[in-house]
Amino acid sequence: MILNKFIWDRRSRIFSVDSLKGLNLTHSQVPYYVKHNGKEYIYFTSRPPRLPDGNYVSYVLRVEVEYIGEGAFHINSLPQEPLLKLGDYGSFDETGTMPCSVIDRNDLNEVWLYYVGWSNKRSVPFDCAIGLAISKDNGQTFNKYSEGPILGQNKNDKFLIGCPRVYFFNSKWYLFYISGVSWESDANGKREAHYRLKCATSNNGIDWETNNLFIIEEKFDIESQTCPSVFFKDGLYHMFFTYRYTTDFRNPDRGYRIGYAFSNDLMNWQRRDDLANFDVSDFGTIDNEMVCYPNINLISEEWIMLYCGNEFGKYGFNSVILR
Repeated sequence: MILNKFIWDRRSRIFSVDSLKGLNLTHSQVPYYVKHNGKEYIYFTSRPPRLPDGNYVSYVLRVEVEYIGEGAFHINSLPQEPLLKLGDYGSFDETGTMPCSVIDRNDLNEVWLYYVGWSNKRSVPFDCAIGLAISKDNGQTFNKYSEGPILGQNKNDKFLIGCPRVYFFNSKWYLFYISGVSWESDANGKREAHYRLKCATSNNGIDWETNNLFIIEEKFDIESQTCPSVFFKDGLYHMFFTYRYTTDFRNPDRGYRIGYAFSNDLMNWQRRDDLANFDVSDFGTIDNEMVCYPNINLISEEWIMLYCGNEFGKYGFNSVILR
């Protein structure tokens, strides 16, 4: 099989929380585009500055946008407050929520928001699991489906269940997510999470059948992988995802990059990062050290990838168009 490299044309930055006055937020992470009832939105996560103890909380936000072509968006309205409240003491989403998939359930007249819930731990810095929130008013407001996660630690996933990217292909639901492998110590003794990508399936989008198979091979030892974006084009399933070294990843040479794999059946993937053809920029300050969190959509017959750059999206999210 002969596959060609993807050709991406970098466009301008779409949004940064610097434009939000009075909310005292940093970062615009994990952008996710969706259309509800004729209106276009980009969901993302943001957070106030770190707390005195070094920890932080994160919230689900979104901007209403209008795609105007050639990879460019116009911002129609800015967020006023988070879409979800944090969980109670001791809950899986006590210290953070991060949107990763937003699905229009037209069959139910609902919008489903799959998110990561974060909580702090004692022996390691954090844990996470997957939650679901549902809107019955075209995405204007959301209520949590349950106080506990719809997928947390189980016999096949011992910790760190997160980054749920949900798709409906061939009459079945597919959940691509991260599963924790180990906690590794860096040179200063700080514990960092090692996680890789898995795929679970479901008949209803709520109850998931997991397994013990990692779907993307590691490019190097102890590689962490996250945020897969999957789409069908030209007879194949394509996945763009984020990967990095597990320790010392704040070093630009070891930080997040975007990889690529393809599949015929959604379960068996062949990695070909060389075909992704998307790396850090050699100019500017927004994405010259890091690229991460891809989200690829077909919008007005154009394939558009949203992504974040340096410092995990501190400076907002950008777009590129597939040529």
